[in-house]
Amino acid sequence: MPALPRVIPRGARIVVRTTAGTDPRTGRMTYRDYVGHVEHWDGSTLTMIRDAAANGSRPQEQVSIEAESIVRLKPVPERPRAAARHGESDAHHA
Repeated sequence: MPALPRVIPRGARIVVRTTAGTDPRTGRMTYRDYVGHVEHWDGSTLTMIRDAAANGSRPQEQVSIEAESIVRLKPVPERPRAAARHGESDAHHA
């Protein structure tokens, strides 16, 4: 198990990689990633609000992740706002 931080600030946006078992076909370890904002971390369970999928296929949801399943954890930047993704705001086009 990796060394996990003692403190993770509430509201921090992170990506968490967890073990998801062994692929029965290949025998290789599989992983699942969660990206979202920390609600609570007590050193044994991480509670976070998982971001909705960017393509709209999955809504935002609360998840609880046990520390022993965490393989990697790191901060990630916020998603850009919709206006920033599409260039200049409409005010510049008036």
